[in-house]
Amino acid sequence: METLKKASVHHRAAIAALRRQVSSLEKELRNAAKGTARSARASEPDESDEGGTKRRFSAGRLAAHRTKLGISAASYGKLVGVSGQTIYHWEQGKARPRAAQLENLASVRGLSKHEVAQRLEAE
Repeated sequence: METLKKASVHHRAAIAALRRQVSSLEKELRNAAKGTARSARASEPDESDEGGTKRRFSAGRLAAHRTKLGISAASYGKLVGVSGQTIYHWEQGKARPRAAQLENLASVRGLSKHEVAQRLEAE
């Protein structure tokens, strides 16, 4: 009878270990499925990005450019077409601009201080 008890304990421990392993593998599979879904969405060509240049964004450069121009975040937001709060969030790295907004940012970066002042006066 003692050998049966030992065998039963051993089998129960083996079953528990296999359950933990299955649970771990299922978790890895879910994470892998999420990762492939994200990469599939990211690799899909964007219709608005046809023939356009891929833009990079730097929060520090945005803040430096706004400081260089000497204007408020609200004014900079008017030039880009967003709110001043959005500019603050971009500068702090709390949010990132969308593709269309990156194009607007690139066009504002090409303006001189004088051109920026003219555009702000016109609004």
